[in-house]
Amino acid sequence: MGKALEGLRILDMTHVQLGPSATQILAWLGADVVKVELPGRGDITRSQLRDIPDADSLYFTMLNCNKRSITLNTKTEEGKAIFRKLIAKSDVLVENFAPGALDRQGFSWETIREINPKIIYASGKGFGPGPYVDCKAYETVAQAMGGSMSTTGFEDSVPTSTGAQIGDSGTGMHLVAAVLAAVIQREKTGRGQRVEVTMQDCVLNLCRVKMRDQQRLLQGPLKEYPNETFGDTVPRSGNASGGGQPGKALQCKGGGANDYAYVIIQPPGWEPLMKLVGREELITDSAFATPAARLSHLDECFDIIEQWTQQHDKLEVMRLLNGVNVPCGPIMSMKELIEDESLMTRGMVVEVEHAQRGAFRTVGCPLQLSDSPVEVTTSPGLGEHTNEILQDVVGYDSAEIAAARTAGAI
Repeated sequence: MGKALEGLRILDMTHVQLGPSATQILAWLGADVVKVELPGRGDITRSQLRDIPDADSLYFTMLNCNKRSITLNTKTEEGKAIFRKLIAKSDVLVENFAPGALDRQGFSWETIREINPKIIYASGKGFGPGPYVDCKAYETVAQAMGGSMSTTGFEDSVPTSTGAQIGDSGTGMHLVAAVLAAVIQREKTGRGQRVEVTMQDCVLNLCRVKMRDQQRLLQGPLKEYPNETFGDTVPRSGNASGGGQPGKALQCKGGGANDYAYVIIQPPGWEPLMKLVGREELITDSAFATPAARLSHLDECFDIIEQWTQQHDKLEVMRLLNGVNVPCGPIMSMKELIEDESLMTRGMVVEVEHAQRGAFRTVGCPLQLSDSPVEVTTSPGLGEHTNEILQDVVGYDSAEIAAARTAGAI
């Protein structure tokens, strides 16, 4: 059975997390992703956060599965010649360099389009045109400037970033959507195009409900929030969703750092919930009987439920609450997730063999296509496929490959 993106070649000029997260998804879906790296060093994450000396780091391996690697020095004339041939034979070029990096090497969008009018040139940047365009952007910078940090945390504490990499990998997922949209449009027009996403824009997109609430503030306090006072901007509201359904992380049996379950109180769930926790009298109590009445007693409501959750471990809490249709989610640690048998069975956590590291676990493809199943293969060694790509894609023979190596191009 063929893969969804079989026949699509991606020239992967990306590094660190934003770009590699996007091109890895494309590789998982069947595209031939050719990762272009500098000879000798390669993607900087190969050596960042190493846990095994002289082996590619997990930072690299977990973002570059299913790709091929070629080393190429585009500062040499022979390297530039090879790069032009790769551009001519590729469908998409993806990069997340600082603004103007490829232009300074002589490969502006205009030049790339002349080499291959059908190519899609996709970029992931920190910021769009404007006052911040040349500023450096990292994960937490993007969260800060995209609205996430100002609305994350507790109101009496400092702004907080989220552990989910919404700035880097979140932008990478947006970039995947943009690339695939451009590929579909090219099928209609026959033309390539520029595609760009920025970290600030993508974080803001993920914070759209907070922009909703910023406008709702014009009509007065946000009643769904647990905050006592409101100013002129959306406040940090702890673990409350702000979505109209009160929720809170409640401690469970065990008392560990992650022995909590997030419990949501919905109108239909109040009666079965009170029966479960042994407080049936609150079903008809005027102070608790309706959602409007409970809004002014939310802390007390959750204290009552927490007295019950503390008697059960978090997975038992989930089982019992789901049994009476009360939404609930245990706080799962990374250790629990990496060892979760159900995730392993579904292929969302996979074990991969690596030549240097041995076996390591990584996330699988979250996009499930019935006609394009994903098999996660290991990340490539630096330049592992250089000869293969020069032969199969560029069309070089062994003598030309040897000459390129002598010239320092590969």
